[in-house]
Amino acid sequence: MRITPKTPEVRVPRLVGLMAVDARETAEARGVLLAAPDRPDFHLTVVDYVVRQYPLPGTEVPRGAVVTVWFDLGDAEGGAGVRETRLPRPPSGGMRRELDEPGDPFEVLR
Repeated sequence: MRITPKTPEVRVPRLVGLMAVDARETAEARGVLLAAPDRPDFHLTVVDYVVRQYPLPGTEVPRGAVVTVWFDLGDAEGGAGVRETRLPRPPSGGMRRELDEPGDPFEVLR
């Protein structure tokens, strides 16, 4: 455990991307406490990764303030899911593909 000077204000560390155990150690070393509303057993959580935090990293807060972390994006925000190759590949051209072009193999029917 790293001991920090006893200043009244501390900066919130970046916790997103850290495993739960590392997030707890980092928060303790920086002088803030952690809360995880999506994990009632947060003190036992070890390998789940932090996906969101509040307040944001770098924010000055009073020593001992609570930083809220989340380990799951939830149903509303969705996750990455399984990534598979899309075949056939989408045609190149970006926004131009929105227009019907002569001989367009992917013509939009109205």
